[in-house]
Amino acid sequence: MLKDITLGQYFPGDTLAHKLDPRTKILLVVFYIVALFCAKSLLAYGILALVLAVCVRISKVGLKSLVRGLKPVVFILIFTGVLNLFFTPGGHTLVQWGVVRISAEGLRNAVFMVLRIMLLIMGTFLMTYTTSPISLTDGLERLLNGLKKLHVPVHELAMIMSIALRFIPTLIEETDKIMSAQKARGADFESGNVIQKARALIPILVPLFVSAIRRAEELAVAMECRCYHGGEGRTKLHVLKYEGRDLIALTLGVLITAGIIALRQFTV
Repeated sequence: MLKDITLGQYFPGDTLAHKLDPRTKILLVVFYIVALFCAKSLLAYGILALVLAVCVRISKVGLKSLVRGLKPVVFILIFTGVLNLFFTPGGHTLVQWGVVRISAEGLRNAVFMVLRIMLLIMGTFLMTYTTSPISLTDGLERLLNGLKKLHVPVHELAMIMSIALRFIPTLIEETDKIMSAQKARGADFESGNVIQKARALIPILVPLFVSAIRRAEELAVAMECRCYHGGEGRTKLHVLKYEGRDLIALTLGVLITAGIIALRQFTV
């Protein structure tokens, strides 16, 4: 299960998706999320799924990597689907068994909610797969640059996000090593009820927190030794600059989002 968590990973490449400006990709993800929450029909979700499939094809990341990233949230998908399936009021009744009732509206909401979560996660993961944490930091900082006038620590917030994404794969790898070491000493993480499984994780959490704190301290010392003082007076090695492909991508993103919103008006 731990190996299926792919958040924060970056797959280097030379595709059009990799070459896009990070600000463009962040804005496209925002447009995609807005379109997902505005979609109200199978046609709209089909269009958004097709858009995601085209982006996956362009990025050459591979659909398997995105699907593998969904495995840790399978329980959330099932739980969300069940809640919408059985607890949506109104609509035409399809199945009635005692107090259990499945309506057409509940089935529709369950399908749409599961599709929305899946497409949202896969679209967000595709951005992190094709954008390095440093580029994401620079792009986010440039997009929020106007907030500096309100004394918002934009650079520091962007740096925190970058460090968090960077260390997610590291902490997952560290957790896997600790679990393997504990299993070699006879620890059992599979048997027992939920409470027993939770108690069995305590020997993992303690050394994991110790390792995370140690890594954070080492990183702080390394940044201090390199005279890091936040965003004050810093220059960029790679200056971000919009190109023609970025403008085309943003235009397509706006048109698709506007189309989904317009389609919503004609959906009953």
